[in-house]
Amino acid sequence: MTLHLIKLAVGAKTLDDVRTWQAARAKQSPPLRHRTRNFPKRATEILDGGSIYWVIAGVISVRQRIVDIREAKQADGTRCTDLVLHADLVPVRGRLMKPFQGWRYLAAADAPPDEAAATGTTAQLPEKLRRELASLALL
Repeated sequence: MTLHLIKLAVGAKTLDDVRTWQAARAKQSPPLRHRTRNFPKRATEILDGGSIYWVIAGVISVRQRIVDIREAKQADGTRCTDLVLHADLVPVRGRLMKPFQGWRYLAAADAPPDEAAATGTTAQLPEKLRRELASLALL
């Protein structure tokens, strides 16, 4: 059964911020990955088609498929985990999310649908307008 992760994109105000940061990171040190302290105990379920859902400025905005989960080490030797990510960022139907620390599991049934698959799609709206509408709980 597929399981996802949800994580705050700390410091990002827009999806373009995430795109820019990830492009630079992937170029500097491939493959594209997000480093986190803890190894998910449910990694097998995540690797069965799971994604990381990014919360940008208080709204679940985009998902990115997790292609691998690897044990790693920081420069100082501290153990950590690399979530290896697919390059594609898939916009999802925005949903408000309060701040939290670290990452959380997100059941597939609770994950917002992809924007393109949502009924009454708003994909043609500018990101800023979609974000504003989502923050007002109108999407």
